[in-house]
Formats: sequence, C-alpha cells, structure tokens
Amino acid sequence: MTAGGAPKAGRKEWIGLGVLALPTLLVALDVFVLLLALPHLSADLGADSNQQLWIMDIYGFMVAGFLVTMGTLGDRIGRRKLLMIGSAAFGAASLMAAFATSPGMLITARVLLGIAGASLTPSTLALITTMFQDAKERTVAISLWASCFTLGAIIGPLLGGVMLEYFWWGSLFLIGAPVMAVTLLVGPRVLPEFKNPEAGRIDLPSVLLSLGGTVPVIYGIKVLAREGWQTTPAVVLAVGLVVGVLFVQRQRRLSSPLLDVRLFAHVRFTAALLSLLAYSLIGGTVMLFMTQYFQAAQRMSPFEAGLGMLPGMAAATVSFAVCPIIARRIRPAYVIGAGIAGVTAVLLTFTQLDAESGTPVLIAGFAVFSFCGAPIVALGTNLVVGTVPAEKAGSAGALSQMSNEFGAALGVATLGTLGLAVYRDDIAGTVPAGLPQGAADAARDSVSGAAAAADGLTPGVADALLEPVRVAFTGGLHTVAAVSAVLIAVVGVFFVALMRHIPPVGQEEPQPKTDTETDTEPAQTLAA
Repeated sequence: MTAGGAPKAGRKEWIGLGVLALPTLLVALDVFVLLLALPHLSADLGADSNQQLWIMDIYGFMVAGFLVTMGTLGDRIGRRKLLMIGSAAFGAASLMAAFATSPGMLITARVLLGIAGASLTPSTLALITTMFQDAKERTVAISLWASCFTLGAIIGPLLGGVMLEYFWWGSLFLIGAPVMAVTLLVGPRVLPEFKNPEAGRIDLPSVLLSLGGTVPVIYGIKVLAREGWQTTPAVVLAVGLVVGVLFVQRQRRLSSPLLDVRLFAHVRFTAALLSLLAYSLIGGTVMLFMTQYFQAAQRMSPFEAGLGMLPGMAAATVSFAVCPIIARRIRPAYVIGAGIAGVTAVLLTFTQLDAESGTPVLIAGFAVFSFCGAPIVALGTNLVVGTVPAEKAGSAGALSQMSNEFGAALGVATLGTLGLAVYRDDIAGTVPAGLPQGAADAARDSVSGAAAAADGLTPGVADALLEPVRVAFTGGLHTVAAVSAVLIAVVGVFFVALMRHIPPVGQEEPQPKTDTETDTEPAQTLAA
C-alpha cells in the first residue's frame, strides 16, 4: 500500500502492461507500414486512385466512428473481454488483408480492422487505470503506453522497408496475427476483468447516432481538405454535425447513456481533452508538412523521409519516460505548460526557415517539438482518465483517442488548407516559362503535383521547376507555423491558469473551500 492507501502494482500488473502495449504498438505500426505498402498493393491489385484513398481512409473512419461505442461497451461487458474479442477480430482481419485478391476485399478487411481497432485503445487505457491505482505508477504506465505510438512510428518505416525488400506487401499485415495471438494467450492470465455492475443496456439508436455523426464529420473534413470546396462533402459534414447534436440531446435524456455528456462539465476533464485536441491538430499538421517537404520538395523516398522523422520519435520516447518522474515534483500544469512553451519556440523557429537549409533545421526542430509535446499527451491523458470514476474509464479513454482523431483531421482541414492557399498564391507568378503546360499547372496546384510532374522532366528542367516550388512551400510552412504557435500558446496559457492548482502526481489534493468549485469536486460525483 502507498501512503495514500492505493495498492501498489506487482509483477503481474507490469507484465500485463507489456501485454497491453502489444496491440497499441500494432495499431501505430498499421498506419505507417500501409503508407509504404500502398504503391505495391495498388499495382498488384489494380486499385485506382479512388480505391487507394478508401484503402487508406476507411480504417480511420471506422476507428473514429466506433470509439465511443467500444469505450462504453467495455465498461459494460468487461474491458478484458472486449480486448480479447477485439484482438481476435483484428488478427483475423489482418489475415484477410494480407491475402486480399481485389481492392474490394482489401477495403472490406480495412473496415473490419477499423472496427476491431476501435476496441483496443479504450480497452487498454481503461485496464491500465484498473491495474495501476497508485497515482505515480498510473502516470508511468500511461506514459509507457503512450510511447508505443511513437515506437510504432519508429519501427514502422524501418520494418516495412525491410519486409517489402524481401517479401510481398501482404507480409506487412501478417505482423498483426502473432501479436494478437500473444495477447489472446497471455492476456487472460495477467489482465484483470472490470466492468460497471450498474450499467444498463447498450442503446442501439445512440450507437447509430454516434456512427452517423462521427464518420460523416471526419469524411467531410478530410475530403474538403484534400480536394477543396465541394458541395457533396460539405453537405455530408453538415449532416454529421446535425446528427451529432441529436446524439448529445439523446444522451442527456437517457438514464444509462452511451456517453455521459456530464463529464464535460468537469473543468479538469474538458481542459485536458482540449489540450490533447490542440496538440494533435498542430502535431499532425507539422508531420504532414514535414513529409511533404521531404518527399516532394526534397525528392526523398518514403523510407528516407521516415528516417528524417526518427530523431523526433526517439526524442518523444525519451520524454515519455522522463515526464512522469518530473511530474512527481512539479505540478502537471507547469510541466505541460513548459512543454507547450517549447513547442511554441520550435514553431517560431520554423517561421524563419529558408528553402535551401530547411531540412536539418526541420529534423532538429521536430526532435525538440516531439520531446516537448510528449508531456501533453502523457500527463494530459492521465488527467482525462484519472478524473472520472473507475466505471467510466472506458468512455474517457475513447474520448481521449477521439480528440486525437478529430485534432489530426481538423489540423489538415484548417492549417493544411491555409498552407496550401499560401503556396498557391506564392507559386502563381514564379513558375518558370517554357515548361510543359501540364507540369506548370500541376506545380500551381500543389507541391505533390509539382513533384509528380518533375519526375517526367529532364533533370535540368525538373530542378528549374522545383526551385520556386521549395520557396513557395516554405512560405506556406512559415504561415502554418506562425498560426500554430499562436494557437498552442493560447491553449497553454488557459491550461496553466485552469489547472495550476493540481498538485504534483502522488500528492494529496487540497479539499475544496466551497461547494461551488466544480473543478475540485470529487470524481465520484460524476457517477451520480
């Protein structure tokens, strides 16, 4: 027992954490290896451009659409039980994807992978809160769990490149089968079961409303960001927002809702979620611009671009291990605030990049960015799941992951679109004369179009085309970095102001002075 009365975790719990890390790592790997495999599987299966987009996007749509449902389902039927079901389904869908014989079959497998994947993150995160009841140990466990996402980003490009060198593209999906087999064999022996004994039945209309609100919104945002203004995705987005409002209204009326919207009345819970949303919005956009700069402007291969991201991922992994220790002595709000200050400084540095010397500065800056951003993810996630009562931890874990999904989509849609607009404005009058009309038009449209057009030109002409492209793209990066710096700085100020009263991890929180201080109410009141 600790001084606060919470039991200390034993060897079984730490082994269990290792088991929970496996599916988390696999979900991260899945995203990065598919980026490498897409050209190979498209050629083998004869997938057209539209089918390629669905192969890439449908997984994320399904994850986002089912996160809330799966988080609540785990709270009701048992988190270990849901994890075992999801792991078995993920392994089976991975085999289906590996041996797909047509684009339609692969898209179907990706749908199943997304639904199964939606059960993994909230289940693993909720089980961590059950296994690690001591605040210090829980913070360390959540940090190690979160580091699996960056480890997946490190291992994914390297493992994918090696496997594609010696095996066919389907071998990348086979990685999931043995990982899930280990989870299924060892998990029941070391993972505890937990479910809410007072939970009611799952409300099917709420499940449909959740799916009907989330998927159209994510779809609309992604298509509008990728292809510009179009009526159909705008209408789909609007319909999703309306359905989302209906979902919230229904949850308020139900005695046993799919999602307890009263959680958002707790300032600590909402502020932590918003910080996760803001960081994923900016972090996802920074990664998008970096990969575009490496591959399109600097003409690196996907593997080389992945190597350029490795220092950042390694720095994040180190930070995930260090920040829980620091948070035992310094208030979490100040640790996160310092991280946000570091992220802001890096973004301001990015506003001074030039087109020629940008690569080393981007790589070094991204490493600092990732190191400073890790406390936001680790400690922010800990605040989200640590604020709610134990029986709602699955829902809290789902909302934590949902903030990342929406943040990344919103970042591409808003900041990504802003950067593209600046690029198009800058490139419009600087495309060299004498280029083929198709190449000139492609360069004016996007940096990716310019890179594709340059592949069909002679080296000298290609260099002449890409020089103004680099300058224009760097101008877009300057604007995105400046706006991002202001946004994350504002979030940081508000976060520290709202959360500075929370003591260092493991220390007792002072009792509220009045009954009206919502933020300091015991978490148990949320279960009422």
